Amino acid sequence: MAANKRLLKKEIHRICGALAGECVLAKLAIPGINRETLNGIIYQLADLQQSALRLVCVDFPGETSGYGSKKEYVAARRAYFKASYANLREHFNSRIAEILKEMNAAVPNASTPQERKAQMKHILELGFAEEEKH
Repeated sequence: MAANKRLLKKEIHRICGALAGECVLAKLAIPGINRETLNGIIYQLADLQQSALRLVCVDFPGETSGYGSKKEYVAARRAYFKASYANLREHFNSRIAEILKEMNAAVPNASTPQERKAQMKHILELGFAEEEKH
């Protein structure tokens, strides 16, 4: 992930926005997709984004005067932020994995070549993809 809070926040916005955009695109492009499920996923992405941004914006609760030396304070502060970052990463990645599973489950299974061809034709009609040339 990012090197500082500002870049980390931008990455969170970018990831959640890209996934929400995929949901909107899928609602328009894939016939037979469960639109209500995708709407719920978009709301879940918005909640995930807000909770992740709250986890980014943390302050160290201690003060320099509460430690024996500046070195102890810096070590405690570094350990606190490392643990906070690990918590954020675990929370964000697990929720993204769950949301991706839900997104994949919402897509209808096009198992036959005719069904896949019909889906691709629909996508081409909407102008979202270029026709493959063989």
